Amino acid sequence: MPGSPSTPLHSNPVRLAYALVAMLVGITGGLGNALFSANLAAIQGELGLTPEQGAWLPAAYLMVNVSTNLLLIKFRQQYGLRRFAEIGLTIYALVTVTHIFVEGFGMAVFVRAVSGFAGATVSTLAVLYMLQAFRKADMPKGLIIGIGISQLATPLAWLLSPALLDLGEWHRLYVFEAGLALCSLAAVVVLKLPPGEHIKAFEPLDFLTFLLIAPALALFAAVLAQGRVQWWFEQPWIAYALIAGLVLMIAALTIEHHRKNPLVQTRWLGMADTLRFAIGAIALRFVLTEQNYGAVGLLQTLGMGADQLRGLYTVMLIGLVLGIVVSALTFGPRTIVAQIVLSIVLIATGSFLDTDATNLTRPHDMFLSQGMLSFAGGLFMGPLMLTGVMKALKNGPNYLVSFAVLFSITQSLGGLAGPAVFGTFQVVREKAHSSYLTEQINPADPIVAQRLQLQGQLYAPLISDPLLRQAQGSAQLSQVVRREANVLAFNDVFRLIGLVAISVLSWSLFHILRAARQKKRESLASVTPPTDIQDT
Repeated sequence: MPGSPSTPLHSNPVRLAYALVAMLVGITGGLGNALFSANLAAIQGELGLTPEQGAWLPAAYLMVNVSTNLLLIKFRQQYGLRRFAEIGLTIYALVTVTHIFVEGFGMAVFVRAVSGFAGATVSTLAVLYMLQAFRKADMPKGLIIGIGISQLATPLAWLLSPALLDLGEWHRLYVFEAGLALCSLAAVVVLKLPPGEHIKAFEPLDFLTFLLIAPALALFAAVLAQGRVQWWFEQPWIAYALIAGLVLMIAALTIEHHRKNPLVQTRWLGMADTLRFAIGAIALRFVLTEQNYGAVGLLQTLGMGADQLRGLYTVMLIGLVLGIVVSALTFGPRTIVAQIVLSIVLIATGSFLDTDATNLTRPHDMFLSQGMLSFAGGLFMGPLMLTGVMKALKNGPNYLVSFAVLFSITQSLGGLAGPAVFGTFQVVREKAHSSYLTEQINPADPIVAQRLQLQGQLYAPLISDPLLRQAQGSAQLSQVVRREANVLAFNDVFRLIGLVAISVLSWSLFHILRAARQKKRESLASVTPPTDIQDT
């Protein structure tokens, strides 16, 4: 296909070299942003940012990343892979190195945005390099592993963060990110992908479509990132952003619908089969945010830091690697559906295992549930993408751009929508639980009175006034109530995620059974002789 490298027969050492470069490049593409997200609180404090400003930093990455593939595929097709790789990695390395010396909120947002562009470039390169490490018959396995490499970034970031921060301030994260980018650039220059076919791919209207769709998707990403922080109904700009995003998206799709050679195949996107794929893809990414927001959010609420979470993320990393390996080894036309269904079952089971969390819950209590979720995450991504690729290629190679955009949107916006929706639900449930628990506290109750007295006695060496000690004791008890309310709210979040996963499973099984029944009817109709022959 134009824009893809050729696949000559390589010797085993060269195959190994391609695999190692794929791992380096793939981890580089996601690790920088994962390191930033894992240490956002520390970076926010060092830069003196408000929570609203801090939320813009990871949002900037996704605001650019979500639409980058819209033009990158055609760029590869017209200008070649070498220029595609070297430009993306060079810009990424230069901007990251610059940020080591130039601080400030504006520069941080700019670096995150450029990282979003480079991340899309580098993740594609990782897949293309990994495909060179496999023979043609095993290329689906290479695709699954290539896609899975970028998923390793988040657990690796949490495992590496404490050691990097011990070496210095948050600048060490950027030094490490810049070093990875430079190493990846060197590796790509030294070990080049085999040449591929070039064609004239761009048309003038492609850029108009991009200038409409890119800001629309960026506005949607900004709303999802900031809605929970600034609250959905408190900021008028959220409504204006949604309206502007919808207008821009409708305008872009209208233009594409009437083009002779569209950049986005609107008719294919509107097909029932494509819509079902999109809903399933975004739902799987949506429920998998149980890890990044649910489990980790609960443990951080209980006072766990990066050092205490190392064991949990080690389990997540192992589960993710096992899921990718099992997916690659067992992949086949007959196992795609089973792998995706098994992933949904594991997500639902893992979520319900966490619903009995208490204030005594610690990372080791979540090893089993989070290991299952990580395994599911590694298991489903490759088959899901391959299913979509096959659906797109049935209509021709021109549909690959549309699929790339669709898949990027479902994964990026699904990853943002999960924390936004579940975070909002957690806040609402925390207020409800806090109100209920507060109503149960009656100062006339002997047990409550004794607790207040004990809380006040803790401050006896520091506060001589008994009224102040009593007020301080009441404040301490209120903090305990808020903590318990948060734990109960996170349990509600786990329960909701489990119910959503069960709904996705039921919906998937319904369509699988319906498709199987329809296929059986078609096969019976094809072997049944016509009526006149039977009568004869």
